[in-house]
Amino acid sequence: MSHLDSYICYIQFPQVTWLELCRWYCCRLYRPGMQHLTCDPSFLSSSDAASVLGKRWKDTAETVIIGGGCVGASVAYHLAKSGMKDVVLLEKSDLTAGSTWHAAGLTTYYHPGINLKKVHYDSLKLYERLEAETGQAVGLHQPGSVRIASSPARVDEMKYQMTRTHWHVTEQYLIGPEKVKELFPLLNMDKVLAGLYTPGDGHIDPYSLTMALAAGARMYGAQIYNPAPVTGLSPRADGKWDVQTPHGTILANRIVNATGFWAREVGKMIGFDHPTIPVHHQYVVTATVPEVKALKKELPVIRDLEGSYYLRQERDGLLFGPYEKMEKMKLQDSWVTDGVPPGFGKELFESDLDRIMEHVEMAMEMVPVLKTADIVNIVSGPITYTPDLLPMVGPHQGVRNYWTAIGFGYGVIHAGGIGKFLSDWIRNGEPPYDLIECDPNRYSKWVDVPFLCAKARESYGFNNVVGYPKEERFAGRPTYRQSGVYQLLKDKGSMGFHAGWEQPHWFYKPGDETGYKPSFRRTNWFKPVGREYQLVMEKVGVIDLTPFAKFIVKGKDSNRLLDRLVANTLPKVGVTNISHMLTPAGKVFAELTITQLTPGEFLLITGSGSEGHDLSWIETEAQDGGYEVDISNVTEDIGVLGIAGPNSRKVLQKLTNEDLSDAGFKFLQCKSIQLAGIPVRAIRISYTGELGWELYIDQKNMAAVYQAMMEAGKDEGIDNFGTYAMSSLRLEKGFRGWGAEPADFIGKAALQEIKAKGLKRKLSYITLDTDNIDPEGNETVWHNGKVVGNTTSGAYSYGTQQSLAFAYLPLELCSVGQKVEVELLGRKYPAMVVQEPLVLTEPTRTRLQKKAKGKV
Repeated sequence: MSHLDSYICYIQFPQVTWLELCRWYCCRLYRPGMQHLTCDPSFLSSSDAASVLGKRWKDTAETVIIGGGCVGASVAYHLAKSGMKDVVLLEKSDLTAGSTWHAAGLTTYYHPGINLKKVHYDSLKLYERLEAETGQAVGLHQPGSVRIASSPARVDEMKYQMTRTHWHVTEQYLIGPEKVKELFPLLNMDKVLAGLYTPGDGHIDPYSLTMALAAGARMYGAQIYNPAPVTGLSPRADGKWDVQTPHGTILANRIVNATGFWAREVGKMIGFDHPTIPVHHQYVVTATVPEVKALKKELPVIRDLEGSYYLRQERDGLLFGPYEKMEKMKLQDSWVTDGVPPGFGKELFESDLDRIMEHVEMAMEMVPVLKTADIVNIVSGPITYTPDLLPMVGPHQGVRNYWTAIGFGYGVIHAGGIGKFLSDWIRNGEPPYDLIECDPNRYSKWVDVPFLCAKARESYGFNNVVGYPKEERFAGRPTYRQSGVYQLLKDKGSMGFHAGWEQPHWFYKPGDETGYKPSFRRTNWFKPVGREYQLVMEKVGVIDLTPFAKFIVKGKDSNRLLDRLVANTLPKVGVTNISHMLTPAGKVFAELTITQLTPGEFLLITGSGSEGHDLSWIETEAQDGGYEVDISNVTEDIGVLGIAGPNSRKVLQKLTNEDLSDAGFKFLQCKSIQLAGIPVRAIRISYTGELGWELYIDQKNMAAVYQAMMEAGKDEGIDNFGTYAMSSLRLEKGFRGWGAEPADFIGKAALQEIKAKGLKRKLSYITLDTDNIDPEGNETVWHNGKVVGNTTSGAYSYGTQQSLAFAYLPLELCSVGQKVEVELLGRKYPAMVVQEPLVLTEPTRTRLQKKAKGKV
């Protein structure tokens, strides 16, 4: 049966479910080397396009979306509905071809990440009204969902997630075994300790959803062409694109790659190797189960986290899909190296029940009626993974007006929210909210195929592992991004992974419990980090800061460009300052440390996770504004060592003739110096707030400088410290953390308007009275039994022996001395607004001491 025939059948007989359509397609199994039939329009001339496509061909467009799955259709729908004219969607074969048509269709408000909760919320709210808006049924079921906890660690995880949800609009409840049994009476309760219940969750028909989005897009003026494969993409000097198809070429202002597991092929047309890979995902469908048929209402979706599977009702039967362990799961890695077979689109892989049998048995134990249920179908199809399982959404660095919406392992629940997110960004010139974890530029050339495969296996196999704070995953590490001191440090401490780099979190000493020991409470790193804190406060410590992203901006218009980009006066030559790039709406887009090295030559430093994100914003403004500048990314060329503590000056002075006194080397000053005969660019700054310098060194000389400092500092008690200690030192000094507290420069007018209207909430500094647990950020803040705000970052202050956090609070609760409560693992801990900072920075202490001496 053809896709058209099945679609007609679906329209004429609505009682036929999408899964039955899947069964009609199941005979179309993919086998390597097998020939696949497809509609090939390559023989067509442009003059034939109208007759084949049934509509007039457009040769210009504001936006061309490539890919007609649920994500691409959502982007088209939202752009057209927002009022954009000339929106075109190109689909190579049929709408839903690829991963959409065979998806299990789960929908949920839940996500462990803070920002993606918004995506899920926007998706479900759209799906709830889409049928009424378009007249196209979407098959949305909302019986709710229950995540099952069958271990104490799972209960802690649910408590952890509850405190990150209370300040969101989504309903979510931690429920006991009795309520779990009431909601899902077919469960074996022997192992059930608790459940995380989310009303409004459920599932949707992916085929009907896509058709409804497409109908809405057309209704608002978008054009959808299929079959219309893209055969070439050519950028123009003015930033526009020639999009080539067998029907003709479309001149587009921008293009959006929403092609699912074809994303790599489309990326290769313009020189990108997008890090996406197809994964074999299987789910099992049963025949009618009498116990299910006898129920009076639909069962909620359950997710048995220890069993690593989801299960939902499908008509009068059940559907359940497992996530195999990484050693058993299957990648379609040949598609990464050789490309997707021509014509593949509505095919499935051969199923492999043996591969998932362990999970089937666990499902039968948890839901005993499965033991006697007949399996009528096993669907095995490709879904797309990125190394970290998160999609790649937004404008891509390195080329103008190329946007991606790819890498969706959960495209159905992401589609609606991502379509709105991208549409708002394209229309308004800035993202509606922070979604940096999905930025496509978080990956670069350090992601090779072995890393991609290793990480995809890990992400799939770890799909339902306990989600601890400060989580680390080790597959594929290290990459080639290794600092000049990595080999010296790798066995001395616990390493974290930052944008491809290995960076020490904390260091071991004899007697310490070593290794990665995740926990929701204080764990093996707590006391060693305290030791490192004392090191920096009392002696001198060295930290590897190489993962910082580093850009050089120079040229005729460098001053003009940076004046436009940042909301601060640019530093003079040899001086450093902290500046912020703002969006047109006055929101902080990025924080930069800017140093003017020579007249018109600037060094820009930003966080490791913001490298491509910030570089793309800078390049786009430079190109769109016609600035004559040269922008280069020198992140991998330059190593960075930080040295901090009261003895740091003594150590460095042994290695240089440069005057490092307060008078000779002022705070925020930058100089090119020699350390042990090696050229170094030194900036007197330290994110610890203590006396210190950052040393920017050619990578090949980094180890020599490090070893010279460690030798020179023996008498001063020098040692290593990591990022955990730096975070504690930062927070007690009142330093905000970018990514947490977020001339006629961009956003100036918006800031003036915000100032005139006044603020409704404020970032406040609070102390907490806790026990064996500390805030991380994103916890709920309570007052008089009501949710009033949320923390943005937190840590333990070893200097004041208490927990600290920044928190957004309403203005009426921001006064010093105001008491509130912060929820941690289900318990509300007393907290109080205090004057910041609790510990003065070294420059401030020095200045006050000099002032006091002057008075005497």
